[in-house]
Amino acid sequence: MPNLPLTFACGLYDRVMPLYTGEVKPEGVDLRFVVENAPRHLFDQMQGDGAFDASEMSLSEFICQSANPDWPYVALPVFPSRVFRHGYIVVNRQSALSSPKELEGKRIGVPNYFMTAAIYIRGLLQHEYGVDLSTITWVQGELDRAGGHGKPPNLPLLGPVKIENNASEKSLSQLLEAGEISATIGANVPASLGVNPDLVRLFPNYRDLEIDHYRRTGIFPIMHVVALKRSLVETHPFVAQSLYNAFLAAKNKAMASLRLKAASFSMLPWARHEAEEMHQLFGGDFWPYGLEANRRTLEALVTYLVEQHLLAAKIPVEQLFLPIE
Repeated sequence: MPNLPLTFACGLYDRVMPLYTGEVKPEGVDLRFVVENAPRHLFDQMQGDGAFDASEMSLSEFICQSANPDWPYVALPVFPSRVFRHGYIVVNRQSALSSPKELEGKRIGVPNYFMTAAIYIRGLLQHEYGVDLSTITWVQGELDRAGGHGKPPNLPLLGPVKIENNASEKSLSQLLEAGEISATIGANVPASLGVNPDLVRLFPNYRDLEIDHYRRTGIFPIMHVVALKRSLVETHPFVAQSLYNAFLAAKNKAMASLRLKAASFSMLPWARHEAEEMHQLFGGDFWPYGLEANRRTLEALVTYLVEQHLLAAKIPVEQLFLPIE
């Protein structure tokens, strides 16, 4: 029987590179790997016209829409993108903000209120620093150019949230430089950070804080998940396990290359040393797949979604993913 042809779209990350090169092949599948390094554009394609059989997808958007019986996607517990977020809160030093609590009552820029990075940052501010999120006005717009950020789904807000769309001809970065907003949060930092001396991170020692936060909570924020068309899995049930096994094998190869190859796998001069440090910090696998290894992170995100009025009630994380052995 011939292999099943299947398209998969994702950023070309090291943990999926062996799938792109063909070094790792899913059993029973002819995988066509479509490289798309602009996440918002990829999400818009997949959620718009279902351009691919499987793709990287925003985890928060997947969770929020998974309760809809017409939602045409299911997910594997495979996480192509995850990032600690203490370092993604940028303020204008002229505003004299020196602590997270001082963000209360302010206007804060965010590309999109619903984006996973922003949800984790708001959860961090609330749970670690006691910030009352209800006092903040969120200004939505593109970070480094005027206009909106992609075409995200129109998710309903289930409670009161102060949101404005940036209707000016300035980017969020320019609004921050002009003092018209007090901070930006999101998946990236302004391009002018490090160029304009007035723009600084709220937490200059963010790496130390992120390590401490992980040690105390076990939370390593997950941004993206691998989603598949439900119809594909219903027609070809073997696909879920086959793809999961391949993603796991590809990730393990990338991790071994970072730690063990004689020739440097990365251009970063101390990449191997960094990988060894992460191996120690995480007790082995520093980029885990599967449900149980990520339970604390997933349950934290579900909690944040409820608290931030994006989800009506907590969903057991077991219900979010296909069963994998």
